[in-house]
Amino acid sequence: MTDVKHSTFTLERRYPAPPARVFAAWADPAAKASWFGGSEHSLDFRVGGREVNHGGDLTFTSDYHDIVDGERIVYASTLSRPDTVTTVSVTTVELVPDGAGTRLVLTEQGTFLDGHEEPAWREQGTGDWLDKLGAQA
Repeated sequence: MTDVKHSTFTLERRYPAPPARVFAAWADPAAKASWFGGSEHSLDFRVGGREVNHGGDLTFTSDYHDIVDGERIVYASTLSRPDTVTTVSVTTVELVPDGAGTRLVLTEQGTFLDGHEEPAWREQGTGDWLDKLGAQA
């Protein structure tokens, strides 16, 4: 019998940079690799584009479905090991002006398969890289 867990979480961060700068740190391949990339990272940041991030035996692949410049990013992702998909998720990132800065709201809806990853691990890891983004933006 298989084990499937469903989870949704929302994380918020406030950055002192304007939304255009936070968005640029997400959209530029070199900038994104500095806060998100693993040992091998590629980014084709456009609707229909793909991002692939390899680290150890894990591969994180995202397909971009909606991008509103400076405001919103929506992508669907898989996290996998060789021959095993561990999670499938849909993520929405919203960038909202907040005074001179930005309030980032990230919502992820995930399906976690057969105990290979736990929702709490994903939420913690996502929070960690949002903190790294804050240092970059």
